[in-house]
Amino acid sequence: MKKHTFGEWMIAVRPWSFPASAMPVIVTAAFLFWKGYEISWGFAIWALLNIIVFHAAGNTWSDYFDFKKKVDADDTFGAKTLTTGMFEPKEIYRLSVALTVVAVAGGLALMALTGLPLLWIGLGGLICTLLYPMLKYNALGDLVILLAYAFLPTLGTSFVAAGGIIPSVLIVALPLGLITDGILHSNNTRDMKTDSRAGIRTMAMSLGVKSSAVLYGFEMIFPFIWVGVCSICGFMPLATIIIFMTLPVAIGCAKTMMNSVEGGVHMIADLDVRTANLQLMFSLLLTVSFVIARFI
Repeated sequence: MKKHTFGEWMIAVRPWSFPASAMPVIVTAAFLFWKGYEISWGFAIWALLNIIVFHAAGNTWSDYFDFKKKVDADDTFGAKTLTTGMFEPKEIYRLSVALTVVAVAGGLALMALTGLPLLWIGLGGLICTLLYPMLKYNALGDLVILLAYAFLPTLGTSFVAAGGIIPSVLIVALPLGLITDGILHSNNTRDMKTDSRAGIRTMAMSLGVKSSAVLYGFEMIFPFIWVGVCSICGFMPLATIIIFMTLPVAIGCAKTMMNSVEGGVHMIADLDVRTANLQLMFSLLLTVSFVIARFI
């Protein structure tokens, strides 16, 4: 077994994907700050770090099974850590198990300091992580992403940061979750042919190319409608309209997906990366708007 550089280990865990899990925690903390809750910032940061470790575990866990299932191959767009021989499958498997153990230990310690309800939220996240490959192969990956990277993190953050499960945080979970889900959905739409060859079935395959493009467009545009309506109704501060600065990016992503229906999947080769960038920008602006609104 060859030695690996720090850079190679970073490639294996894919840190550029971490905003998908980190930003819901950050936005939720900012939302609670705007609402006037007393925030336990130490616990909030702990939750942030823990979900990032969980995310790294999920990335490597998924890569291991995708390689074993031949979802990722030499000619696919998927992770190259195994298909290029950079790592052996057992190395990625062991890394995933180690990261999962660290994340579980961190979650249990945080639960001991905050309360038992966190156990059920953490258990839900662990189940999502472990069952994600199987569920993704049976058209349920999109649902798992909404749970693991939107609803569960926001509820968990409200509990550890503000001392209780606060349902109102779900109004920020929905727009963030839809854009994050778009990362996976654009990936699966692009990979329909190779996924079919591997014998799996994603939601994109179940819907077909045209319907998948429509769904992706909804995931990009509806978050702006949602935030706009919530700000008008007073559920979010009016300052949140600054997220409309990213609307041209979202429209551009949606147009690219629609054009790919006739133009071919090569047009969306990097759409997952563009969607991830949109999620980061959208989330950062939402965070800033909550902080600004607290002092206005």
